[in-house]
Amino acid sequence: MQLKGKEKVLKNIRHALMSATEQPFSNVDTAQPVFAPPDESLDIVFAHEFSAINGQFVYCEDEKELIANLNQLAEQRKWKNIFVWEYAIIQKLQERVQAPLNIGRNLEKADAGLTSCEALIARTGSILITSRTESGRALSIFPPVHLVLAYANQLVYDLRDAYQLVMNRYGHQPPSMISIITGPSRTADIEKTLVLGAHGPKELWVLFVDQPKG
Repeated sequence: MQLKGKEKVLKNIRHALMSATEQPFSNVDTAQPVFAPPDESLDIVFAHEFSAINGQFVYCEDEKELIANLNQLAEQRKWKNIFVWEYAIIQKLQERVQAPLNIGRNLEKADAGLTSCEALIARTGSILITSRTESGRALSIFPPVHLVLAYANQLVYDLRDAYQLVMNRYGHQPPSMISIITGPSRTADIEKTLVLGAHGPKELWVLFVDQPKG
């Protein structure tokens, strides 16, 4: 009896599952990094890759310079509402930043949203965020400008290193959402024309503080 197409496929799958296949590359060391380590420092690598995908990188030697840069940026852009939901950031910046920090939930009034991150990934210029911060899921998506506060000890080279930071921090209770942000929101679906801000913030800034996160 000749088997039908579907039955033939299922028979082949059953046969393949029952037949052991030798690993063709059994000597491959999967624990070793895939990409060669960079020749330059990670902050330079990140800044280069991040800028190449339309990200705005602001280097701050310390938190004092962070305050100065944030004040200057808010003044230049005439921001009236910077939304911040993380208590640690509010405590650090309140009464030192001239621009009004808003802790409300009325996001349509937000000029910018300021969040922390879990890690910066130098090789791809990406930012790793999770739902476990007080900013949750919304603050990195709805405002037209997303500001990310990051510190030197959050900078890693590759994605696997970033995941390891998350696992070390949360252990057996990982976040329900882990998101990798690589540049501002963009699409080229319409007539193959690149449009920024289609599904999220039109601008993405990293305020990088060259000292460990305290």
